[in-house]
Amino acid sequence: MKFQKLVALLPMKANSERVPGKNFRSLGDKPLYRWILDTLLSLDEVTQVVINTDAERELRESGLQPDPRVLIRERKAELCGDLVSMNLILEDDLQAEPADAYLMTHTTNPLLSRQSIQAAIESYAAGLAAGSCDSLFSVTRFQTRFYRGDGRAVNHDPKNLIRTQDLEPWYEENSNLYLFTRESFARTQARIGEKPLLFETSKTESIDIDDWEDWRLAESLITGAGYSEPTGSAR
Repeated sequence: MKFQKLVALLPMKANSERVPGKNFRSLGDKPLYRWILDTLLSLDEVTQVVINTDAERELRESGLQPDPRVLIRERKAELCGDLVSMNLILEDDLQAEPADAYLMTHTTNPLLSRQSIQAAIESYAAGLAAGSCDSLFSVTRFQTRFYRGDGRAVNHDPKNLIRTQDLEPWYEENSNLYLFTRESFARTQARIGEKPLLFETSKTESIDIDDWEDWRLAESLITGAGYSEPTGSAR
């Protein structure tokens, strides 16, 4: 199964509380938002990138040039603000931009690779064709000992210490990547449908920049030795 039209949704706001102006702050040699945008544009599978934003001026000032594959949508006033549900913003984009499927990610995921995105698209397409899923979201796998705030063990018996690699794996929704259709979104009014497929990404790729500690970690990986930015076509 191949999607004739796959639209990537990249919501972006002007303000950020914990890392002021982070979307446009330089990370390595370019603004934060350019990392994931460049990765999306390197994928032939992505027909168009839709940026729903209240920061078109900041985008232009940061050097974003007109591109036929990039559509900037001015965010409606009633959808602006830190307390607005992301699902409402996505719903607005889905109503405006028809597509066979949608890929949603964030500007705060600079290390998410082209290869992982492509693998997720392939897994999702196969799952849809087989009827085994209606949506997909990325997760980080953990096999470690968890506790509640009162000290009670959650997923293990402290009196019987088995190896952590033998514990049942738990999966964290890491907000890196979502794939869904209009139909699956309509059933749940959310980016995760009724029958989602979990797609595992590495801990390094899954870094989501929420605060200064996350920023410094991503910065050290990007500017340090051994990291290479994905380039070229995925095919």
